[in-house]
Amino acid sequence: MPLPSESVTLTAAQIAELKKKLADLRHNVNNNLSLIIAASEIMRLQPESAERMQKRLAEKPHEIAEAVARFSRELEATLHISRP
Repeated sequence: MPLPSESVTLTAAQIAELKKKLADLRHNVNNNLSLIIAASEIMRLQPESAERMQKRLAEKPHEIAEAVARFSRELEATLHISRP
């Protein structure tokens, strides 16, 4: 990933926005991981629920990856980092 050739200056508002987006990312990832753990525990205790829980579990990695990718794109745009 090519970095900017000159310094990048961020305003206080841009830093605050990045901080909020990072907090949102952490919150979303932690929520999805908590749901994965909870579903795994439910399946262990109630094996008959495995099929229903499996469908929910299958969505979570994609949701986590999309949240990370979205934050990465926003961070790269703010810092003027371009992709090849």
